[in-house]
Amino acid sequence: MDTMAAIKQTFFQECEEQLAELETGLLAIESEEHDTDTINAVFRAVHSIKGGAGAFGLEELVRFAHTFETTLDLVRSGQIQPDAGLLKLMLRSSDILADLVRFSRDGGEMDESRVSQIHEELTRAAQPGGTPAASAAPAAAPSFTPPAAFDAGSDDDDFVPITINFDDILGGGEPAVEEQVFVVSFRPKPELYAKANDAIKLLREIRALGDADVACDISEVPLLTELDPEGAYLSWTIRLGSDVTEAQVREVFEFVEFDCDVSVTAEPKVDPNFEFVPAPVAETREPVPALADDGPLIPESVLAKIAQVNAEPAKASPAAAANQAQPAQQAQTTIRVDLDRVDRLIDLVGELVINQSMLSQRVTEAGIARLSEVAVGLDDLEQLTREIQDSVMAIRAQPVRPIFQRMSRVVREVADMVGKSVRLVTEGENCEVDKTVIERLADPLTHMIRNAVDHGLEKPEDRIKAGKPEQGVVRMTAAHRSGRVIIEVSDDGAGINRARVKEIAIKRGVIEPGVPLSDSEIDDLIFAPGFSTASTVSDVSGRGVGMDVVKRSIQALGGRISISSKPGQGTTFTLSLPLTLAVLDGMVVTVAGQTLVVPLTAIVETLQPKGPEVHGLGERAKVIAIRGSFIPLIDVGYKLGYRYEEADPLNSVAIMVESENRAQSALMVDGIIGQQQVVIKSLETNYGQVFGVAAATILGDGRVAVILDVDAIVAGNRS
Repeated sequence: MDTMAAIKQTFFQECEEQLAELETGLLAIESEEHDTDTINAVFRAVHSIKGGAGAFGLEELVRFAHTFETTLDLVRSGQIQPDAGLLKLMLRSSDILADLVRFSRDGGEMDESRVSQIHEELTRAAQPGGTPAASAAPAAAPSFTPPAAFDAGSDDDDFVPITINFDDILGGGEPAVEEQVFVVSFRPKPELYAKANDAIKLLREIRALGDADVACDISEVPLLTELDPEGAYLSWTIRLGSDVTEAQVREVFEFVEFDCDVSVTAEPKVDPNFEFVPAPVAETREPVPALADDGPLIPESVLAKIAQVNAEPAKASPAAAANQAQPAQQAQTTIRVDLDRVDRLIDLVGELVINQSMLSQRVTEAGIARLSEVAVGLDDLEQLTREIQDSVMAIRAQPVRPIFQRMSRVVREVADMVGKSVRLVTEGENCEVDKTVIERLADPLTHMIRNAVDHGLEKPEDRIKAGKPEQGVVRMTAAHRSGRVIIEVSDDGAGINRARVKEIAIKRGVIEPGVPLSDSEIDDLIFAPGFSTASTVSDVSGRGVGMDVVKRSIQALGGRISISSKPGQGTTFTLSLPLTLAVLDGMVVTVAGQTLVVPLTAIVETLQPKGPEVHGLGERAKVIAIRGSFIPLIDVGYKLGYRYEEADPLNSVAIMVESENRAQSALMVDGIIGQQQVVIKSLETNYGQVFGVAAATILGDGRVAVILDVDAIVAGNRS
């Protein structure tokens, strides 16, 4: 049972991959960026899901996948064209297929009416002219029983009754199929065995069809020392005598046709009454010249070559076996590893980083020269540790493609609910980020996509009046920038109605009337808790739950979110996220006798304030003049409660940082120790939430240091 459960779990994991490939292919066909291989890949994805589901008896999944596959096969063969309506149906069918896979895996409730509706639409689409299944069915033949004999009406007592076989006249009944001999060539690929299929079971199915002579070819089996246990070296030739059709023979290999090479040929029938009559020999042909008595029958060069081949059979065999084993070795490009093992490995690498930092600290405290062998060895260890850490992080790194593809379904569903025509465009799907970050991005991105479709895009009639295409566009892009991943969600809608946003904010008490706000500050009001511009509550929006949750989720990931909007042109949300939640490069600083870490990705530059550059603002606030602009000065020690009086800026170091809305501030610290890679430890999980603190780490001397939450400190200074 445990083995079967493991195989079933592997099947569902492969289903996720097939569903992703299916979604990618359908979107490529929709955007007209496809070829024959894309259509074949889409067909294979559905076919593979159907084959695996059949092996586990998932009848509902098999039934729907079979109908979906039939429609795709017609598209593949060119019998029907994938127009806009059919593509929309196929995308909805892809969603249903994904639901059925999840239902088969996790259980729960399934909307059977929706499944039946899409199933009927697929059935109609697969019929000539797209007619419904009911109307396409042939009308039942009228019930008629002919008499056994037909009376010709003769008065003669010796009349002969004429017996008429109406089946022969009307073509009724199945014609008898004469026995036919088929030659079946069957060669499995390694993928067939990797998916837990068994070649022996297929051979038994063939033998069940009739008289079968099976011959196994073992000529490609390599030596034992060179044999790949996951390779496929055997092939079979079956000579089958049966009264079945060729289609029935091929049906045996239906579920594995992409994982093996199969050919089925029918031998020509032999006429038993055929008599061979040789053609007469022409009398005028020239006589065959006689061989010379002293000449050899086979040339000496050919005899020498044969002798050479016979003398060295063992020498040629290993090379041939190596060539045969090579494709099987190349096919093994990935392995499946439990995520717990990877997490354990990452934890160990984190401990290695901490221990390496401690060793470096001890060497420094001991006063060992940097050019000594010990110090040089530690430098090599530090470099090796960083390379190991980068390699381990790369194991967890995954492209954002799966989550981008998931948003395609969100766009379709919300667009149908609000009656809009929307197209999702994605870029940078191969951009990689830590798996944990991807998992926790799903909910924030879903909120943003729903808002973009519901609030951002205008209704079709309003877009036409504004001179825009009826179909709106939502765009998602991902890219690496300065050690972080930047994800943008934009739309080509009407943009943010800032007057209405400000009016609602005043009405809800978010801001006081008459407070002057810049455009960016008005845009930021969207992130206020409970804020919503929807006039009515619907299934999509209007309950005031959304963007504030998005902001908190992004901040919990150590990220930032900002908005830019142009009236009449659309709105763009920009997410800046760390590549990993395990380690970060930070600047170690001192504040009031405490050691803190400032994330390096937030730092723009460091500087030493001078007297003429520092200016007072109000009762306590201070700013620093830098290149023609005034930047707020924030005393980190005072904000975090390490001291009760603010420090003198002239005796401090200013670290200029950039917050979530790209606004710059200068953090005042007492000194800078240096740059260091640190392992992130959750403070909220192990202790509790602390203002201005994102996480904690262990330094080389064994002390615990907090990692600053730059955005929280900057936002707290404004309030």
